[in-house]
Amino acid sequence: MGKRVRYSKEFKVEAVRLLDLGRKPAAELALELGIRRNQLYKWKEQLAGKGKAAFAGPGRKPVSEQSEVARLKRELAKVTEERDILKKAVAYFARDLP
Repeated sequence: MGKRVRYSKEFKVEAVRLLDLGRKPAAELALELGIRRNQLYKWKEQLAGKGKAAFAGPGRKPVSEQSEVARLKRELAKVTEERDILKKAVAYFARDLP
């Protein structure tokens, strides 16, 4: 599997502009740009939906405080359950000793 290629906002906007001009079929344009045809349509949809806010930047969006708290609560519940299981296992095996 190849390394993921990141395209600049300018590249994406220009690719969508060329697609909208309609001088070339989407498949041919995608081939010339070195991307998949469906990627052109995804970029077009994002640009239409978000306008200038589309293609804001690389990576994942920052985690909100509420989602971080929820993740930590789930992790705490899991660790607490694991601790309780280990306590029961210790008590079970300690009972069998002479």
